[in-house]
Amino acid sequence: MNMSDTIKKLVGDALNEIIESAKNGGRKIRVGLMASGSEHGSAEIARGARMALQNSGNVIPVLIGPKIKGFEDLEYIECDEAEIPSKLEECVKNGDVAGAVAMHFPFPLGVTTIGRVFTPGRGRPMILASTTGTSSTVRGEAMLRNAVYGIAVAKSLGITSPTVGILNVDTAQPVFRALSRMKEKGYDITFGESTRADGGSVLRGNDILSGAVDVCVTDTLTGNVLVKMFSSFTTGGSYEASGWGYGPSCGENWSNVVSIVSRASGAPVIANALTFTASVIIGGLPEKVAEELKSARKAGLDDEIEGLTPKAAKAEDEVKAPPAEPTDDELHGIDVLEIDNAVKVLWKEGIYAESAMGCTGPVIKMPARHMEKAAEILKANGYL
Repeated sequence: MNMSDTIKKLVGDALNEIIESAKNGGRKIRVGLMASGSEHGSAEIARGARMALQNSGNVIPVLIGPKIKGFEDLEYIECDEAEIPSKLEECVKNGDVAGAVAMHFPFPLGVTTIGRVFTPGRGRPMILASTTGTSSTVRGEAMLRNAVYGIAVAKSLGITSPTVGILNVDTAQPVFRALSRMKEKGYDITFGESTRADGGSVLRGNDILSGAVDVCVTDTLTGNVLVKMFSSFTTGGSYEASGWGYGPSCGENWSNVVSIVSRASGAPVIANALTFTASVIIGGLPEKVAEELKSARKAGLDDEIEGLTPKAAKAEDEVKAPPAEPTDDELHGIDVLEIDNAVKVLWKEGIYAESAMGCTGPVIKMPARHMEKAAEILKANGYL
């Protein structure tokens, strides 16, 4: 074939794709799917592929592995069962499929997956950032990056101004402060609000049940547990029946879109994972991640990451408490990992204070007359 014929073929293929896309209501994305490994058998995987094909106009599932009896009508890239993981990885890298849904994948450090669950309180979908892999080995940095990646996934789904909340786990408050400073410097982030009476963007369990925000930021292990609970709470845990799985992969300089499902994921979750993957590919997820990181960096992302990286502990042990006084007020918003040092900072200034645990998280108890001055001291020292 000469150069002219090659160009004609490329143009012809492109035109055919445009025509097919117009006829079928939009662009179709080939998404690879592991054809084996489910605790429910290979037929369950194939049922998920067939459901996606029947219910979605944007995905062509491509099963990778041996053909499954009764589902020969589906598209396959055939290989032996033992070769499925390496074959799927190869197909993603060489472009045989635009993305993939897998039960396991060798993500490098720095790559994490952003899941999506169906919240029962109000029937809303909610993105969980993140659910598998790890965006960083440092907890604070990981959660900060998870927020950026969660926003990128939301935007790739067409949510132009996703609301963001941070789940009330360790390091939530420092991450919220970091994101707030980035917002002040121009980062385009919209904070959501708790459904509880006292509001705020640090979320509690009630808020994730009601789907209070579009993007819930948490650490990976907590996110992983939440996906499992949300997807299988109606089935007793052995069968994941609802939601979109553990979501597509995101990371700095990471261009592949590989979504994760569990070996316990049933056909409905597999089907949703396939369509979720196709949708974020159409929405340009890797490009959205790069854009979000660029915008976040302009607003001080790297400085905030440095600030969230643990430093050598200060020698605070010599600080002694002032004489005890009745504590009739509470100051909220200090992270549990910082609460003891925050109390000692107040002691240094002659303010008697005690650390305690309230119903919304850690609090500092102190005499009410010191509240205003204490808040100023803690803000100046980076605790509020």
